[in-house]
Amino acid sequence: MKNCLFRSCMQEIDESEKERIFCGHGIEHLLSVARIMRINALEENNDIDKEIIYAAALLHDIGRARAYRLHTDHAAESAEIASRILEECDFDKAETDEIIYAVLHHNDSEKSSELCSLLRNADRLSRNCFACKAYEECNWSENKKNQGVSV
Repeated sequence: MKNCLFRSCMQEIDESEKERIFCGHGIEHLLSVARIMRINALEENNDIDKEIIYAAALLHDIGRARAYRLHTDHAAESAEIASRILEECDFDKAETDEIIYAVLHHNDSEKSSELCSLLRNADRLSRNCFACKAYEECNWSENKKNQGVSV
């Protein structure tokens, strides 16, 4: 993304997570989430536009650095920042509302939409918990961790 706000937020996230032993929230994670969302949407014959999928994936954690700094909810911070970025990128109101809802509720299993469900699932599946060096120290519950495919 060429957007200046997106790029500055990503730089701040990278700096904030430099010493982090747990899952990171850099561009690799965001692109993994986007790819998984797109594949799952195609497999489910879901007609959500790929631009909407990629926007939601790329923006769902954009507020992480601010949340670290202010000790606030990253989803709420991400939704606020995402709304500014989406406006600058000329998304229309309906698209923006759909993306913001998914970003805001991507960790809340009580709230849902098709996009939100795709995002929540892909976010979890993008994590290679089964191969993580910090698996034992992680505070995620066993049922939240991605255990991988049984072979």
